[in-house]
Amino acid sequence: MGSLPRTLELFYDVLSPYSWLGFEVLCRYQHIWNVKLQLRPSLLGGIMKDSGNLPPQIPRKLQYLRSDLQLLRQHFQVPMQFPKDFSEIVRKGSVSAMRFVTATNMERPEMLTNVSRELWMRAWSRAAEKAGMSAEDARALLEKISTPQVKNQLRETTEAACKYGAFGLPIVVAHIDGKTHMLFGSDHMELLAHLLGEKWMGPAPPALNARL
Repeated sequence: MGSLPRTLELFYDVLSPYSWLGFEVLCRYQHIWNVKLQLRPSLLGGIMKDSGNLPPQIPRKLQYLRSDLQLLRQHFQVPMQFPKDFSEIVRKGSVSAMRFVTATNMERPEMLTNVSRELWMRAWSRAAEKAGMSAEDARALLEKISTPQVKNQLRETTEAACKYGAFGLPIVVAHIDGKTHMLFGSDHMELLAHLLGEKWMGPAPPALNARL
């Protein structure tokens, strides 16, 4: 383990359940590994359009997603449920939600983790815990989501993910010993541990469980 923390950038969108899995794992391991975690709210739709990754809604793929998330819920210990209105969620997209997350990151960065998790809970879980932000603060941020500053910040972060080679989310960009590694998906955390020279103890490490 090096003396200085390595930087991990997590590019994510609250529309993506796999982003939620990667988010929770890295939030757990940032206190175990010698790393500095940077949360980078991005727009999944923009990345998919830029990369040409526009798959149709394949019935078999949708059926697989349901069963996959059910298994991953248990393995990652993340309380996700497949939403009944999944097609409507996809149709609406995540522009407004990710602008809100971006505004939170710009104005109240200390709330970014809780707000992101709350939005995933609302979309992918039957019961949601409140993020702890006051109604007044939430209204103030909602008023900012249409401002050029917030729109530009979300666009710039999304473009940064594209420059790293993203074609979907989540991606983790690891900056280690002067080298940059881009890993796609929530299923490459063991490989990330290998690159960092750290120990992988599963998605819910015992060190975390000991503190719960």
